Amino acid sequence: MPTLYSPSARALQDRFDSRRLADRLEKVKVHDSITVDDRAFIEQQDMCFMATVDPQGQPTCSYKGGAPGFVVVLDEHTLAMPNYDGNGMYLSMGNVEATERVGLLFIDFVAQRRIRVEGAAELRHDDALLRRYPGAQFMLYLHVERVYPNCGRYIHQMARVEPSAFVPDEHGAAPVPGWKRTDWARDVLPAPTTPPRAEDR
Repeated sequence: MPTLYSPSARALQDRFDSRRLADRLEKVKVHDSITVDDRAFIEQQDMCFMATVDPQGQPTCSYKGGAPGFVVVLDEHTLAMPNYDGNGMYLSMGNVEATERVGLLFIDFVAQRRIRVEGAAELRHDDALLRRYPGAQFMLYLHVERVYPNCGRYIHQMARVEPSAFVPDEHGAAPVPGWKRTDWARDVLPAPTTPPRAEDR
């Protein structure tokens, strides 16, 4: 595994007398593969946050969502997730192409539990897994280097009300979001690759 603690992290640990605790947490909680429990947790989630960085060190964090289980564990060292149509900026996925470094944060707001998965990622445009995700543009594969849970005490407990209507259906169709109908966006939208749902035709 890559080194977990940077010199700056170590300096803060020393300032607040947490180096011993940090070392113990690394020893008992951090692992380099996905356990059976990790897999069950990840594949129950319908969202995660993705952190990436560009070649200049500029970070970005994005929300990724889908149907429960949209992130699939292929083996103890590999995750895969689809990329669906978004705003067309491709900031996160562009960073993946450039630097390969990705951190995923999965949060269960009901059970107040979270887990981090970090590693090297790649985009695959002609991948067999795309058949599982109608409407997906390509797949992201994450080659896992580090997995670890985080304390859930600051997670606000929330209830899941309903899934997003914009997750593509079994045919890859999804509603057109309102912002894509605005004057400033309509004339620059990419050509559709999947049909809209009936209510938006």
